[in-house]
Amino acid sequence: MSNILHILNGDAALSGFNETGLDGDVLVWREVLSEGPLQENILSGSFWSTRAKWITQTFKEDFDAYQHKVIEELGKLNSDYIEINLWFEFDLHCQVNLLGVLQMLSRKTDMSDPAIYLICLGDCAQFNFAKGLGELNGDQFEELYDSRERLNEWEFELANEAWQLYVQGDAAELEKWLGENSFWGGVPLLKPALEAHLKRLQVNEVGLGYIEQRLLDIYNSGAKTRSAIYATFWNEDKIFGMGDTEIDIYLDRLQQKQLLNL
Repeated sequence: MSNILHILNGDAALSGFNETGLDGDVLVWREVLSEGPLQENILSGSFWSTRAKWITQTFKEDFDAYQHKVIEELGKLNSDYIEINLWFEFDLHCQVNLLGVLQMLSRKTDMSDPAIYLICLGDCAQFNFAKGLGELNGDQFEELYDSRERLNEWEFELANEAWQLYVQGDAAELEKWLGENSFWGGVPLLKPALEAHLKRLQVNEVGLGYIEQRLLDIYNSGAKTRSAIYATFWNEDKIFGMGDTEIDIYLDRLQQKQLLNL
């Protein structure tokens, strides 16, 4: 076992990362905390049993597969590392997963040891505006690694406040908090992601959230298949970082309301 750990948000990043010469063990984070039920205490058995039930029912996953791919993988956090590197992207999907990882680390770890670094991919010109870590090669991963930011206690406290507000799901409180915070330190991509989430929480005059209304607008503009709707949404609403199975959650709701027919 190495004394360095790299946490990757999803399997898509694994191929490029494996092309690097970077030392360390790898933990692949395979949850999607931007959707479904959450509880504040991410280390509780109740948190993970609730997540397992929701994931397996919503995405038709096998419970044993979830146990192996998610729960057992997280067991690597029980090992002693002197350095942990967090590889995440700019969108809401990745940033909420990042909040979950930071919650686990803050509850399990003395923040003076290990050293915890964040490597975030935004819209980087030097990488031809790659949308995800899965589009990068080993050399590009190493270039990102060289610009990593070490997180301190202040940033963990900010992330803790963000996690509590995210779990509570109160739009007014989240909007107030976002307005009060003008400095984001080593986690600058958290603010635009949470602003996108705030749009998600707000409901319009016909009772639809932002994503439901956007998908309905795309449908009404002529995209009459799921694949066509996915493509338009991915192109115009990158900030949410949603995959097709996540978009389906919202499309199914609209179909249940008889607002579209796919």
